[in-house]
Amino acid sequence: MSEISNQNNNIFSEIKQVMIEARNNVASVVNVELLKAYWQIGRIIVEDEQNHQDRADYGKGLIKELSKELTKEFGRGFSRSNLQNMRNLYLAYPKSQTLSGKLSWSHYCELLSISDLSKRSFYEKEAINSKWSVRELKRQINTSLFERILLSEGKVNKETVLNLSKKGIELLNAEDVLKDPYVFEFLGISEDKPIMENDLEEALIEHIEKFLLELGRGFMFVGTQQRVTLNNTHYYVDMVFYNKILRSYILIELKTSKLMPEAVGQLNMYLNYYQSEINDEIDNPPIGIILCTDKDNVAAEYALGGLSNQIFASKYTLYIPDKQRLIKEVEAIIEEWHEEQ
Repeated sequence: MSEISNQNNNIFSEIKQVMIEARNNVASVVNVELLKAYWQIGRIIVEDEQNHQDRADYGKGLIKELSKELTKEFGRGFSRSNLQNMRNLYLAYPKSQTLSGKLSWSHYCELLSISDLSKRSFYEKEAINSKWSVRELKRQINTSLFERILLSEGKVNKETVLNLSKKGIELLNAEDVLKDPYVFEFLGISEDKPIMENDLEEALIEHIEKFLLELGRGFMFVGTQQRVTLNNTHYYVDMVFYNKILRSYILIELKTSKLMPEAVGQLNMYLNYYQSEINDEIDNPPIGIILCTDKDNVAAEYALGGLSNQIFASKYTLYIPDKQRLIKEVEAIIEEWHEEQ
């Protein structure tokens, strides 16, 4: 009886998988057709506006009238703001072939709010590559991921901006996993409230999915307070991850103060241990990241320089950074680069 029951369970699982794949395929096809339809509607609106350029208020009146008639005929989905987005979709993507069926209409509505073409292209590529939900895409835009990636690279110029917009984030080496700063606004902790390192660690564990999103593509959580034993003395790594793209363990030390040299030495010891005792043959050298509230760039350069292991220090913030300030920082560095050429 149990054998028949097990066989039935196997058949059920197989059929269930077929149905799930079929539904996903149907949803994908529907999404593609919806994007095509909205693009076509946008094209019709723009071309009609161009035929009535002599009337300045024609476009607003047209969209208002279309919204009323289309809603009466087809129901929801044709609000004035949605029709405006369809118009903007056509203007932003004059060739419908450049639209991706991997992104939904809601994804594109978020992307259309970005006027900078390089920036929009970056978020579009990353949304596809990292399979972001609409909520995740919105969060990454609000926390200025584009600017943070550029600033963390240390050298920003026109070429790096262009590469980032064309390809998204490429994980080729240790530096590619870094951001500066990391943003932990999802913890809901006040910036003014003192916090202990173990409290910060516990808060990150409670929000591990959001922390993984902030860390980026390829990260898998291994554990906290991972023990390292040397000569009968126990030490503990705050947080350990594994990046399946880089094939490297990522050891993270949390500091609720500015970067101190002794933290670098301790993390260097942990990396040596992982390289010798934990790594498999297929693994690349482990990577260490110290997350701190502040760092002096000169002191960090001396503390981190000359090490055989890959150790990096990045700041973290408990609130969403000022987007305009980050943009100005990027622009200032690009301008400085132009002057040096």
